[in-house]
Amino acid sequence: MDRTRTPEPPRTRSAPLVQDRPARRLKIPARLPASLGYDAVGTLREHGERILASLPRIGCVFADDRRWWWIVPADSHVGVAWPPAVRYSVGARLADPSWTPTRPKPAPHLIHAPDAGSPYTPPIPLYFLACRLTGSAPRWSLTFPD
Repeated sequence: MDRTRTPEPPRTRSAPLVQDRPARRLKIPARLPASLGYDAVGTLREHGERILASLPRIGCVFADDRRWWWIVPADSHVGVAWPPAVRYSVGARLADPSWTPTRPKPAPHLIHAPDAGSPYTPPIPLYFLACRLTGSAPRWSLTFPD
């Protein structure tokens, strides 16, 4: 009996371990038009209250046990480098990471929504505040991807 193992290919960050888990999109209230499309910026839960108290205008905010998710206009990641502790979700689609335990975690739920107007938190003030809270220097680029 041959006891040698065929080595598994290395896993990368971009290749999830389980690929059949569907991403769920955060749903904003129907009364708030999202004509620009929307993405989500995930900050650490510990920073949530401070951000909420610091920004002059807040759009829809979702929370789960680890992060607060701020709804921003689509493509708010273009030209900026969000801090490493921040998660940016294109299309506000949140997949369950494959490395989580099998115990289901509560899905993010809406904790704040404006009564009317826009569902968006302004991304530039959110970006600078996230940089300050995480101790990261703001970085941006004037070039745009093709």
